[in-house]
Amino acid sequence: MLIKIDHDFHEHLTETEKKVINFINMNVEAISSMSISDVAEKTFSSPATVSRTIKKCGISGFAELRYLLTQETQTKKDDVDVNEIFNKSLLEVSNTIDHLSIDTILDVVKEIRGAKRIYLLSRGLSEHVAQEFALKLQILGFNVFENSDLAIMQEMTSHVKKQELVIIFSLSGKTPELLTAAENASSLGARIITITCGDPGVPLARIAHVAVYGYKHKHVSITSVDATSRLPLYVISRILIDYITKQMNAEEEKAARKKEAERKSRYF
Repeated sequence: MLIKIDHDFHEHLTETEKKVINFINMNVEAISSMSISDVAEKTFSSPATVSRTIKKCGISGFAELRYLLTQETQTKKDDVDVNEIFNKSLLEVSNTIDHLSIDTILDVVKEIRGAKRIYLLSRGLSEHVAQEFALKLQILGFNVFENSDLAIMQEMTSHVKKQELVIIFSLSGKTPELLTAAENASSLGARIITITCGDPGVPLARIAHVAVYGYKHKHVSITSVDATSRLPLYVISRILIDYITKQMNAEEEKAARKKEAERKSRYF
């Protein structure tokens, strides 16, 4: 039995939740290779119900449940390996979110919305994160320039102005070229935001007005070149875009309601 619950807790579960727990406990070896949809189908419930039931039992989600199973049962090696890989992504996402404070996110959003011009700088695979982030900001109407070319990067940051913003994506937070660009921009009065997976002591974070930190798993699949996943950086950029969009939509709706109220006041 994987999920152990006492009598009092059992009494507060719905019949469907009890059925989900019973199925998991009766099919421990099979669960490690099933998806949450498979469990929902077998218990005549929904993935949302399965997820809610698992969380009620003190497990963060289905990915963690499968990972726990691989540690406690004689599971096939392939299942163990895949579940360990699932857990790596789970840890990167959940720990990145745990690293973030609401105040930090709000500070970054305030900087972005208050900037006359935004420069997004990056190197290596982080360039893809910066490109997507820049595209979405442009769609939202921001004045954004994204660049990863060394010469252009140094040239741009030698001419930035006050009230302009430089956002730097760097997995390590130690890239020399990005540090030089940040120092150039900072010396001219530009605001600096760094988004990294380094610790608070990395060079880029020390120079930033706002530093955002993600979590990078210590295990790296490809070691011959820098092909480390930028998943934590993507998570942070998505959170920022989602909040900016939500904030702007709320402001537009408020303005529309005000305009409609003013229109009605003229006729009634």
